[in-house]
Order: sequence, then C-alpha cells, then structure tokens
Amino acid sequence: MPRSDAVWGIDIGQCALKALRCRPHEEPHRVVATAFDYIEFPKMLSQPDVDPAELIQDALKQFLSRNNVRGDRVVISVSGQSGLARFVKLPPVDAKKIPDIVRYEARQQIPFALTDVVWDYQQMVGGTVVEGFVIETEVGLFAMKRDQVYRALKPFMAAGIEVDVVQLAPLALYNYVVFDQMPKLPPPDEYDPESPPESLVLLSLGTDSTDLVVTNGYRMWQRSIPLGGSHFTKALTKELKLTFATAEHLKRNAAQAEDPRALFQAMRPVFNELLAEVQRSIGYYANLHRKEKISRCLALGNAMKLPGLQRYLAQNLGMEVERIEGFRCLSGTAVTEAPAFKENVMSFAVAYGLCLQVLRETRIRTNLLPREILQDRLIRAKKPWAVGAAAAIMLALTLSYFFHWRAWNAVVVENYWKPAAEEADRVVSTANTYKTEYEQAREAYKKVDTAGLYLVQNLEGRELWIELLKSLNECLPRSAPGQNLPFDKRPEIKITRVECQRLNNLSEWWNTVKDVYQEVKSSRRKTQSLSPPPPPQADPEKRADVLTPRDMERAVGAEKLMGNTEEPAPQPVPAEENAAPVEVPGPTGPGWVIQITGYHYHNPRDEPENQGADYVRNTLIANLEKPEVNGVDVGRLGIRFPVLVHVPKIDFNYMLEVPESELVGENANPALAALVPPGSPPSPDGRRQVKVARFDFVLQFCWIETPRHKREGAASPALAAVPSLPAPPAPLGNPGAGVQAANVGAQASQPGAAGEAPAAGSNQVANANPADDEDSDPAGSDPADTDTAGGDVDPADAQAAAVAADAEPEDEAAAEIPPDAE
Repeated sequence: MPRSDAVWGIDIGQCALKALRCRPHEEPHRVVATAFDYIEFPKMLSQPDVDPAELIQDALKQFLSRNNVRGDRVVISVSGQSGLARFVKLPPVDAKKIPDIVRYEARQQIPFALTDVVWDYQQMVGGTVVEGFVIETEVGLFAMKRDQVYRALKPFMAAGIEVDVVQLAPLALYNYVVFDQMPKLPPPDEYDPESPPESLVLLSLGTDSTDLVVTNGYRMWQRSIPLGGSHFTKALTKELKLTFATAEHLKRNAAQAEDPRALFQAMRPVFNELLAEVQRSIGYYANLHRKEKISRCLALGNAMKLPGLQRYLAQNLGMEVERIEGFRCLSGTAVTEAPAFKENVMSFAVAYGLCLQVLRETRIRTNLLPREILQDRLIRAKKPWAVGAAAAIMLALTLSYFFHWRAWNAVVVENYWKPAAEEADRVVSTANTYKTEYEQAREAYKKVDTAGLYLVQNLEGRELWIELLKSLNECLPRSAPGQNLPFDKRPEIKITRVECQRLNNLSEWWNTVKDVYQEVKSSRRKTQSLSPPPPPQADPEKRADVLTPRDMERAVGAEKLMGNTEEPAPQPVPAEENAAPVEVPGPTGPGWVIQITGYHYHNPRDEPENQGADYVRNTLIANLEKPEVNGVDVGRLGIRFPVLVHVPKIDFNYMLEVPESELVGENANPALAALVPPGSPPSPDGRRQVKVARFDFVLQFCWIETPRHKREGAASPALAAVPSLPAPPAPLGNPGAGVQAANVGAQASQPGAAGEAPAAGSNQVANANPADDEDSDPAGSDPADTDTAGGDVDPADAQAAAVAADAEPEDEAAAEIPPDAE
C-alpha cells in the first residue's frame, strides 16, 4: 500500500496516551494537524497493582478503533529516564573520519557493550570546517538498551502498528522548541560561539519524572529529574492519610478544596525539592557555558496546572516561567480548537516534536529503532516486487518454450531422423572405444619410456662431471715439448679452485653478469677493426700501474653473487668503446654456475695485448667458447657464457719464493735464474725471492647439462626427443643443498727446468687444498716444478684426474661420485 505524507506522533506516558497526526503545510515553517487523540488510563502505570502492558494494549485498541493509521508513518517516544544522552566535543578531525571517532567515543561513553544497546548520534551545529578538518564540533550520543526498546515496541507490534522512528522524549521537546518557539534563529553557518543567542529552559513536568532541556537553538543539554506529578499525590497520601485516588482528586482540584492551605503545606517538601533540582541543573549548565544567558523558562505537562507551582518557580528561579497555551506553527482548527486538545495542549508537545522530525528538517533526526527491524521491513517491502518479477520471468520462459516446441513439432519427422541418429551413436561409440584403447596404450608406453629414460640418464649422468673437468683441463693453455721460453711468456694458467652452485633459474645469474659479458664482446669486436696498438711506454714501472680498457670489467653484480663486494676503480673508456653493448640472449631455466679461481705469470711487458685479462680471454675463454677442443666436447657439453667477474690489476711486484736449488746447480731453472738480481744473497732457509708479474682472476660460466644422447641426437632421434629428468632443486646461496665445490690446481711444467720436460697434455686438473698454494709450498706448487700438486684427493676428483689423463676409473671411485655429478 502506498504511503501518505501524514505522520502520527504517539507519546505514551504514565497517565495517558497522546497522539497527533500532522502533514506538511504549503508554507515552509508550518505544519497542519489533521487528527489527535487523548486516552487517559484508568490508573497510572506506576501504581503497584497495575499491569502496564495490559493498560497500554487496551489504549492502543481504543486508539485504532477511532483512527486509521494505514499508510501513515508512525513515530513513538520513550522517556528520557530510559535512555542515555551524552554530548562530546571532538578533537580536530577529518570530516570523513567522524563516524569512526564517534564509534570510539560511544565505546567510552556508553556503559554497556554496543551489541546490547541501540544507539545513534547527531552532529550538532557550531563546528567550523578548515581544509577538510572539522574544528570545535560537538556530537550528541543517544543510546537505549535493546531490551527496553523491544519492550516499548511490543504493544505496537501486538496491535499491528509498524513504527518507523523511536525517539527520546527530551529530543522531541528540543525539536519542538527550535521549530515552534525559535523561528527567527540565524542560519547555522552564521552561528558565533563567542556570542551565542539567548537560551531558554524547557521544563516538562510528567507523572513520574521531569524532563529539563536547556537550549539556545544550536546546542542543547538535557536532564531527567526523578520528580513528577505523582510525587505531589504521594505527599498528600502521606501527610493527610488519604488514599491515592482521593489524593489525586484533591491535587487536581486544590482550588476547590475545603482547606487549600493544608494541601499546599503537605506538598511544600515536593515544591522545595523540585525547585532545588531545577536550580542545580541550571547552575551546572551555566558553569559549562559561561557565555550563554538564560532568559526564560517554558512549562509543559498537565502537572504544571497545579495552582501556585508556576508562580513559585518564577519567584525562586529569578526568571519568567511561561505555560504553553498553544502551538504557534501548528495549523488545523479542527484540532487546535477542539476542547480536549486545548485542555491538554501542554501534554502534546512531545507528540508535536515527533511529527516535526519526519515532516521538517529538524536539528536532531536520530532513530533508536533497531536496524534488524528496518532490514526485515525493507526485505518484506521488496518481496512482492521480487515475486512479481519471478512470475513474469517464468511466464516469459513458458511462452518461449511453447513457441519453440511448436516450431520444432511442425518439422520433426521421427522415422526419418532415427536411422541417421542411431548410426551417429554407433560411430561415437566406436570412436570412444578407440580413444580408450589409445589412452591405455599411451599410458603403457609412458611407463616403459620413463623406465628407459631413467636407465639411460643414470648411465650418462655419472659421466657428466668427469667430462666437465676433462673439458676444463683441455681448455687450459700448454707449453709445447722442448720449448724454453722466458718466465713471463710461458703459456700457462693455474687453477686454484673450482666451485659450482645449482640455480633453478640461470637468468638470476645472467642478470648479474650480462653487462660485463656484453661490454667485453662489444669491445673485442671493435678492437678487431682498429689499427695495431701503439708501442709500449718507455718506462716499464709506469706500465705496472696502468690497465687496458678491457681489463676494466664492471663485475659488481657477479662478485656480489659469490660474496665479493669490492668494486674496481672506474677507468676512462676510449671513445670507440662507448657504443651500446651487443644484446645477447642469456640462459634461462635450471643449470649450474661454475666459478674458476686462478692466476698466471704470462704478463710480458712487450706484449700489452696478450697479458693479464687479455691472455685469459685469448686462451682459456676462447677455448671455452668452442664446440670442442682436441676432440673433447666443450660447447656441446653445455658450457655457455664464460666471463671474467673479478679483474684486478697485474701485480708486477709480486715476490715469489724459490728454493736455492732451482736457481743454481744442475737442476737450476734458467727462466727463474734470469729473474734473480745480481749479487742477491740467499735467505737463511735456503730460499730467494724473485720479482714476477702475477695476474689473479675469477671466471664464471653457466653449464646446462647436456647428456651424450642429446649431443648425438642425429644417431638416435627418438631418444634425443625425450626430455632430461630435472636435477634436484637447490636454492641459491644454500651450500648444503646441491652445491658442490672442488679445489683444482693445474700445473704446467716449464721446459728447461730441472728434471725431465713433460709431454704434451701434461696439464691436469687435480684436487688441491686451497691452503697448499704454490707460493707457500715451492716444492709442490712452484711454477718451475714439474710434478702436479699433491694433497688430499677425494674419489670424485681422483676420477676426474684419471679421465683427464685418458684413464679408466675403477668401480670403487665411480661408486663414490657425488649425487649431483650423477
């Protein structure tokens, strides 16, 4: 049913039910009263022998028998004693965060859990907004226990009246006073807290309590005083020994009593107590708001008809006390001129204020109706529309189905299509049978194929690490048999350590060395197109502190990968090398990063382009980039992207200790003897120090394991198409998971030194302890020595040395290969 624009304001007190029906007026500051009702209870609800719920229920039945509320909105009030009102000043806060601040304040101000109460808030007039922040704003918090709200709603639910708003009676009085008694207030934006308008006191004397409201139209303060008209009656029953009904009759007709003086003497204590409470409340408000001035007092409630009460309050409060005789902004003579309304007009202020909250823009618009009730009503209101929409959809679908079925039925020929449909079903069944057989055969093939793959890879995997070490050995430069070259021109590179680390994605490593690799590649391409380099400088000592541009590889990221955080000093780059580096697609996917640590003495001063890092590139790195070296697979084995990640300066003043036996006598090494300064005495321990040029380096490359059947795919294409099984994953930087390290020393004998010259291919990759460096053990690691370095050799390294010397490893050594090498 559509709703009208009328509103019923219903106020159920302790003595009577007051109801007022209003609707909007054409004028903006007026409303029209169209109906009212005043139903007095047979007894006051606070009397001990009375059932309040029954009396209220009977009053509502009588009200509904006289009035029709269907289609009208209904607003009810609850007493101020049943609720809680707090006014809180908020700190400067963003306007959007006011609800969050208010919720926090509600937890502090309301002495119950928020789930046990129904609460709402209203932002009062007077705050200022500066750049989105609200300053000096006041918020009113209003709450009521949930069970009390439902107790107040229960009679209306039983009577079938839907309540739209539940409001506290003092707030309804505030809305009435601002609308009806203060029509000429300036707009809220013109409110000046330093010079507020005059305030008034609204005193509504009820049956059991008195609602006191102090307001200037913008701010309000309220208090419920636990004194009312029934206390005057009780004073009479106590002093004059009367029944409650007789005392109530005498109170209402005190002027016609035989001895009015005795009546007022009996009620004087209540007069004094009421006055004291009112004075204390007004004094408290005046202390809170010192800049406000209270000019008058309005008296409401039928109890204010008691003779002498109005004059007594006016004399003792020091201000004028006015009794309300009518409502200024309420039209509708059928109501306002009715005798029952005029007689009880002072008790209709709450009902009037309730109607104003819905009809006009009042200052306070809070609602204590539980949210679950509003939600249920909203769902119930939408149910007819939902049912209608569902029915319309079902009807549309039914009609659509009917028309489609009619069109289909007009052309269907069952016997014509049936044979073709059966044949199609047979074809589908046969295809499904073939598909099932195919899937079964495919699964069987996968099992056999997987087993074969594991067998093949198990055999090939144990050789991969041996092949890798053999490839490294073949890539090292060697001295030809019978050569007797100067010490700084011997084609030798010594490896002191080989480390490896498994990565799940080689792009992590490539991102750290990409710039260095591309820069070197671009530099080498440009160097090939340039003219021969200029002759070396005349002063060799100055040459010792100068590096060529290609020695300045910026490998900060790669060194950080292996723990080296030192950055080489920046050096000037020739103009022809400033071109953009060549973009090289790097490796991806799982694989190994191999790091080689080594040094060499091949640093002739007359060959600046074949010393230091250039010599490593021209020999070791050049060999690592070839598909094979001396018949041994290198590139085909999976070695990719060799790059120097640590390139220090050549140490031209490196002091090498050499035994005296290597410098003089039959076993003297001419290359080393030539380096000894004339007249240099030997040390007490039989050693001498010679100055040599030494270059240390760190080289890295990635290794993507390529088994033999992958390299020989043309011979067995079916096997080559089978993907390799993944190696066990090892997180980057975890030495205990998939990281294998070996110390490798490569010794190349010097022709012409003491002892017999080694044959070609004598450079072997052996396992040497890092502490057994050639500088500290001349007998085992001196460049002049002809024997390979010794030390503790584990089975895997022994097998690698055997393979490098084209020897077959024994079964025991092969059985002890680390798991990563298999």
